[in-house]
Amino acid sequence: MKRFIPHEELARDSRFVRQDPAQATVLSTLPDDVDTVVNVFQQFAPMIEAGVQGTSAQPLFEELGPGFMLTIINEPLDADGPAALPRLLLRMHGIFVGELQALEGAARSIWDFPDAPWEFKMNMARQCWDEARHIQIFEKLLIHLGGHVGMFPESTFLFEAACSDDPAMRVAGVNRGLEGLACDVFRDMIRYAEKTNDDVMKQAVDYVLADEITHVRFGSEWVREFTKGDPEHLKRTQDFRREVDKRFSFGGARSDREDAAIPIAREDRIEAGFTEDELDELAQISGEGPSKDTLTAAAEILRDRYKAESAARENGAAS
Repeated sequence: MKRFIPHEELARDSRFVRQDPAQATVLSTLPDDVDTVVNVFQQFAPMIEAGVQGTSAQPLFEELGPGFMLTIINEPLDADGPAALPRLLLRMHGIFVGELQALEGAARSIWDFPDAPWEFKMNMARQCWDEARHIQIFEKLLIHLGGHVGMFPESTFLFEAACSDDPAMRVAGVNRGLEGLACDVFRDMIRYAEKTNDDVMKQAVDYVLADEITHVRFGSEWVREFTKGDPEHLKRTQDFRREVDKRFSFGGARSDREDAAIPIAREDRIEAGFTEDELDELAQISGEGPSKDTLTAAAEILRDRYKAESAARENGAAS
């Protein structure tokens, strides 16, 4: 079996629609400028439209245009807001595929690093077992909410961003980056479940969050072990982790900013082994993206342009 497989080669059955990960990662690179955000997503429009065809995201695209993801990730989940159920299902489906990729990341770590210590392999095997349960839990939560696997496109940017060919960077990316993001998202989902009195979701996600805290601890411990006595290696690993954190900020949607759709779960991360200094740095890194006002304005422009272009095509076809 090949080691260090690229994200394009992750195996999926016919239920899954693969989406180009570029649109998910580009937000973290954009300035706080409406025109720039609009121009970038306008260029992505054909790719985004092709990626949602035949999925439950297609109606969202038809309603909001190529900037629909800006609206989806920029606003907190609100059971009384517009498109509340599709947005909830989109996030739940995203969590499901994230757990799938986390399983693949942990499993690849066992195979990709044959010379790693036995204790590391045992930790990764424990994580695989946990992630397999999480996949089942989130599939059941999708069904609980009226959804199903494959209803939305899958982006593999989580696997792509986190899976380095260096073991220290691998656990920094997968366990401290991806699993740290999971702490933030799951705490937010628990708050949503409490607001909507969904005890099934609350209990299930709280159960998974306990595992994620353990997985982050694995990362903290093995980063120290793999870089012990090598300050330069530690620096490269920390730089990689910062880049992963920046990508996983979704342009500031996950941050400590007052306008963040997903706040950083500081208490959970402290329990998982993050230091206050690391969390302050994470807040600074993740808060550098475009503001909520900028993304809202860009999404409105993209929606209006898409509506005008669609109307022009329909008029042209009718004449």
